Amino acid sequence: MTTNPSLADLARRAAADRSRPVYGHDALISCDRLVRVFTTDGVEVQALQGLDLLVHEGELMALVGASGSGKSTLMNILAGLDTPTAGAARVAGHDLLTMTAKDRLRYRREVVGFIWQQTSRNLLPYLTAAQNVVLPMQLSGTWGRGRRAKAERARDLLELLQVDDCRDRRPHEMSGGQQQRVAIAVALANNPAVLLADEPTGELDSHTAEQVFAALRTANESLGTTIVVVTHDQAVADEVRRTVAIRDGRTSTEVLRRSEVDAATGDERVVSREYAMLDRAGRLQLPAEYTRALGMRDRVALELEQDHIAVWPDDSEGNRPDRVSGR
Repeated sequence: MTTNPSLADLARRAAADRSRPVYGHDALISCDRLVRVFTTDGVEVQALQGLDLLVHEGELMALVGASGSGKSTLMNILAGLDTPTAGAARVAGHDLLTMTAKDRLRYRREVVGFIWQQTSRNLLPYLTAAQNVVLPMQLSGTWGRGRRAKAERARDLLELLQVDDCRDRRPHEMSGGQQQRVAIAVALANNPAVLLADEPTGELDSHTAEQVFAALRTANESLGTTIVVVTHDQAVADEVRRTVAIRDGRTSTEVLRRSEVDAATGDERVVSREYAMLDRAGRLQLPAEYTRALGMRDRVALELEQDHIAVWPDDSEGNRPDRVSGR
């Protein structure tokens, strides 16, 4: 026999729900079941399919994924260049779904900095490096009317990123790596909460790419800027403490790296471990190489053990590994 809950019970449950922390309440970037649907010629394409992501203040992290996985769509949403179809997304306290056009413009000028892969898109060709860095400050008005304060800020950023010798050069007078480092200075001009970089080393050789990534690390460590980098470059992805992979519009796996000291030799080494991401609906994406190796598809069998969940190939035909081997 079942009884309906009393009003007092319902009130207590509601109070308990309200007391629970909001998902991502302590994160600088919070994406909760984020959806983005595009319609082209009457055909709907789901670029993001319920993506969850948390990024905490001060992180330097990488996003990786195949072409079409949704990572560039996610970056455009975080940059305020696109609007989600459904779900929730917040950056530094700004709700990306409810912002007005005026709010969005201010957000792009003051809250986030953005670096494109194409070096030609990041700088105005008729301005010097210093003038390019000053321009965002002039547009936002957050640095007051003093020309000296803006010029000093530009000089400090160019020196920090080791391109102060390019101060009076225009983009065509700089190498690709110098242009990207100046572009980082431009993106940092208004002291944004988040710096987003979409394949910033994609057009550069490996040595120059190392210099550009070193500049991003300097910005993260010296200024405390939170940085999210989209990259196909595994060397870049290996340099950050956290790499999140996106597959089919959802976060699929995450690699965490930490430093350890070898007790025998005293040498420091970086240890990495890959995790499957469990979303808010309880879904996870098993690595494709695992499922192929065991012939898993369509459905799998689950068993709850004392300290883990076992995932088996479809056992409806009696082909579970322990049954096959007679264990």
